[in-house]
Amino acid sequence: MSTEAAVRSSDADTRHRIVETAERYFREIGYQKTTVADIAKALRMSPANVYRFFDSKKAINEAVAERITGEMEAALEAIVEQPGPAAERLRALIATGHRLTISRYTDHQRMHEMVEVAMTESWNVIDRHIDRVYAMFQELVAQGVESGEFDVPDVALAARCAHVSLVRFFHPGLCAQCAQRPNPPVDVMADFILAGLGWKRGRNTC
Repeated sequence: MSTEAAVRSSDADTRHRIVETAERYFREIGYQKTTVADIAKALRMSPANVYRFFDSKKAINEAVAERITGEMEAALEAIVEQPGPAAERLRALIATGHRLTISRYTDHQRMHEMVEVAMTESWNVIDRHIDRVYAMFQELVAQGVESGEFDVPDVALAARCAHVSLVRFFHPGLCAQCAQRPNPPVDVMADFILAGLGWKRGRNTC
């Protein structure tokens, strides 16, 4: 490995450790209480060294948010890439997206705080995540139309409607706020969306 490549590898490792440590602190004591000095001390480096890799605490938060949303997207993408009927995979995508939102954000109040800050200060991170998840919906709807499972005239519009209709199940803040309200369960909502896509239970798509 060349000297330049070794430096890049070392820098990437340091960035990874900063983000990993920041996420741990955000979970344990909360975003607002965590300081760059806390992160630096845990890594046995100076705050100035941390600022070599991230110019602000906001930038660290963005990196943590990217890391968490990226993990969620990888889990959802794995469902999209599985074989089988598009309707079954769309149902699994909806259920998994909701479950991960609850387990990663809503059940952890301190991480929920971090997400709220990201949505206020770094909407571009959240916006990119929303776009990537929407693209998965569009891919499954397109596959369902091609296989004859779904019957919609406009794939992009149908996917957008399905995605937007799930905001209460995918938005961390709404999941928390609506937890005690008489909302339909996520599996019932999935049935509703599939019906809207023209899917009929038991349809032979072979």
